[in-house]
Amino acid sequence: MKPVYLADKEVRDHLFPFSLIRPVADIRIGILTIREKWEALLDQEVVLVSGTENISEAEAALFAANIIPSRSFIASLKSKTSMPAEDPDWEKVKIIQYPWHIFQWNDWALREDFQLVTAGRTSEPIPESVQVIHSREIFIEPGAKLSHCILNASTGPIYIGRNAEVMEGALIRGPFALCEGAVVKMGAKIYGATTIGPYSIAGGEIKNSVIMGYSNKAHDGYLGDAVIGEWCNLGAGSSNSNLKNSASEVKVWHYPSKDYIRAGIKCGLLMGDYSRAAINTSFNTGTVVGICANVFGEGLTPKYIPSFTWGNKGLSKYEFGKALSDIANWKKFKNKELTEKEVNQLKHIFEGY
Repeated sequence: MKPVYLADKEVRDHLFPFSLIRPVADIRIGILTIREKWEALLDQEVVLVSGTENISEAEAALFAANIIPSRSFIASLKSKTSMPAEDPDWEKVKIIQYPWHIFQWNDWALREDFQLVTAGRTSEPIPESVQVIHSREIFIEPGAKLSHCILNASTGPIYIGRNAEVMEGALIRGPFALCEGAVVKMGAKIYGATTIGPYSIAGGEIKNSVIMGYSNKAHDGYLGDAVIGEWCNLGAGSSNSNLKNSASEVKVWHYPSKDYIRAGIKCGLLMGDYSRAAINTSFNTGTVVGICANVFGEGLTPKYIPSFTWGNKGLSKYEFGKALSDIANWKKFKNKELTEKEVNQLKHIFEGY
């Protein structure tokens, strides 16, 4: 089969803040990232490119990196004599055109990924202390630990990743994914469709949200209709509003147009990588936080908090050296280090603000 290229030049800015640090294809939705979905479905590596320059359609298949493939979509491509097909079944994909589509399409993506990841495999046994509903839609990877929790898969599948942990008293409704090494803390209440990415910590009340990886929402407080990047931390008691008191449409900051656009009736917090919030932070409906922001202060937050912001009143700028030091400290909690490549990437973004 031809090499497959995923290009993100045309869509990158529209998925701010989650495309600042990573290629669009490395955004997590469902269980896997977009790149991982393509590679698992095609059984081959894909190539990430920023544009379409010098790519011959005769030699490679080119797709936009914000296309989320499905099993039936790939089957429709493979049924053609060439790739890409002249008339693929576009009704079988989802396209994330805006960052809020990540949580809006997460239910669909979780169900697709569950079938993909578990096909032909057998789950680890469900521990006797765990109460379950619809057990055939629950899959537990080796090394996972579960104790005295409730898993309800009647509303969608539940996936518990390798070496993940669900502590006692947790209540989980599907569709739900707890990725490798992630932890659900005692007494957590989690509704679908929610993804807790690798090595993240989840506590309190969470609904229809994606935490991409290495982030913490470890304490009480509400997170709903939200997307949290990597290496983020929400302090104890922090909550987001996801619905206006008027029940009218939520408007969200759109980076390319430098204006607010409609995102639907519900939208909570959209927080970029390396950003953090102090205890009891109250996020306004449809708040967008850039990368490397340290959010604290009284009252509701502004609806847009730029990257490298210090506080939420007056929007002072984070000192770059201090930002790097703080990121390095947080990475130590998960036995990771800030790399030179990451420093250079952050410096480039910082100098552009």
